[in-house]
Amino acid sequence: MPELPEVETVCRALAGRVTGRRIASVEVTLPRLVRSPDGPEFHDALVGRRFESVGRRGKFILMHLSGERTLIAHLRMTGRFIDAPDDGSPPPKHTHAVFGLDDGRRLMFNDQRQFGRMRLVETAALSETDELRDLAPEPFGPDFTPESLGATLARSGRPMKDVLLDQTRVLGLGNIYAAEALHRAGISPERAARSLVDPAQIERLHRAIIEVLTEAIAHGGTTIPDGNGEFQSLDGSYGEFHDRLRVYDRPDQPCRTCGTPIRRIVQSGRSTYFCPTCQL
Repeated sequence: MPELPEVETVCRALAGRVTGRRIASVEVTLPRLVRSPDGPEFHDALVGRRFESVGRRGKFILMHLSGERTLIAHLRMTGRFIDAPDDGSPPPKHTHAVFGLDDGRRLMFNDQRQFGRMRLVETAALSETDELRDLAPEPFGPDFTPESLGATLARSGRPMKDVLLDQTRVLGLGNIYAAEALHRAGISPERAARSLVDPAQIERLHRAIIEVLTEAIAHGGTTIPDGNGEFQSLDGSYGEFHDRLRVYDRPDQPCRTCGTPIRRIVQSGRSTYFCPTCQL
């Protein structure tokens, strides 16, 4: 599933392609893709509106439109946007929404597993929507500090990795970057969150989260070559952070820090990768 760096990569590409363009037509062929409003109302509410800007909240894409409306989109596991000329050719297989633009191009939403979702809301009510209301502070924002992270960890006895994946506790991390941040900070994913009380360790984890997200964004996110968690940006390019991964998807390979074989375990139904020597 795309995490914050992948979503940020898509947002930046979308901003460069659609900002200033008007929506000339809307076609949705998978009704459950749109949470609200339903059917014809979704079409009528979008046609004629202009894309003013594109932003992000956590893993949600926010396409701000004229008339104080915002289209919220979540890619889930396999969702992606495709930008292409409207040359009359049929959309690619698994395309479930097509937005015709006023410059003769199409913005298409493609989703093989059909888990992606969209919702159109009033911009003024954005922060109170079900999708965004309970999210933790943005990791690059002023409210995410070592002190706030420490307070969050102190409230939970769950394993460290489970807390980092909880978007109401720490925002933007998924399986890949939680594993990478914990390795950089030297903290075991199995350790109880509230047991991390040393301010220096908390600061190290806070810094690791920021660093790994920043580096991943700079490299366009992560694409796993075997197709697990595969990510494609708007122009069809792949994320290049894979070559910089220290533990994720590297079972039995040597730790890049100490040489110990990387271990794989399962936590809450998901694979977790870590170094048993470096992470305590």
